Amino acid sequence: MASRIQSFQQGLRDLGYEESQNIIIDYRFAEGSDHRFPALTAELMRLKPDILITSGSPGIRALMKATHSIPIVMAAIGDAVGSGFVKSLAQPGGNVTGLSFLDPDLTTKRLEILKESLPRVGRVAVLRYAGSGTQSLDATLATARLLKLQIQIFEIRGADELDGTFVAAKKFGAEAVSVLASAILFAHRTRLVELSAHHRLPGIYENKEFPEAGGLMSYGANIDDLYRRAATYVDKILKGAKPADLPVEQPTKFEFVINLKTAKRIGLTIPPNVLARADRVIK
Repeated sequence: MASRIQSFQQGLRDLGYEESQNIIIDYRFAEGSDHRFPALTAELMRLKPDILITSGSPGIRALMKATHSIPIVMAAIGDAVGSGFVKSLAQPGGNVTGLSFLDPDLTTKRLEILKESLPRVGRVAVLRYAGSGTQSLDATLATARLLKLQIQIFEIRGADELDGTFVAAKKFGAEAVSVLASAILFAHRTRLVELSAHHRLPGIYENKEFPEAGGLMSYGANIDDLYRRAATYVDKILKGAKPADLPVEQPTKFEFVINLKTAKRIGLTIPPNVLARADRVIK
């Protein structure tokens, strides 16, 4: 999370803003618990902010419930339209705008990469946060049918369910795991990759922080870049633009990261053609 905040701060500096000088930022962190969002949102409302910035469905929903007038900037969200946060990418139509990385498409790509990397895999456990929208799930189910993969969906509501989920995945006969994009699951990435290693389940995840923590591989939008670009929305809104008139932008940078150390640890050989496509290999 630190790199994302730093990217956002750098984006502001590039536009002439210096924290505590000509802009004040109050930070709140849910720390992987969606139950904290109502209280955190109430705290922010009492500060009477000019702009609210967040990422992930739980945070956006909490802010939208709290205000229909204060501009809300989405630093990163999987599917802004499908989740009902904006009317369209071109014309958001309300007090919410920002950046959306169209995760259903990325979810499809991740499953394809997983199958290409592990061609003998037939059963995959798919982990998703129970409060997520269904767009990425629908894409997963459709892609699994095309790839002739048997999948089992495991819905997770909190960190206390992770251990039991992996036990259930092994009982299902899973040979690999795919974790769908979620701010809540991202917060618990270290435990997720630890359990993947313990149960010898190679996994593919949404972004680089997972393989950096020991996961096998990730493919997705460069989230740091999205946070940097979120600063441009802050700048435009502070200068008078309305969120309803600011189109939602999509990613321009994507990352495919492989942790070769993890592959070797669990006895996997990544095909050379897959390895050659990686933007970064952790050795």
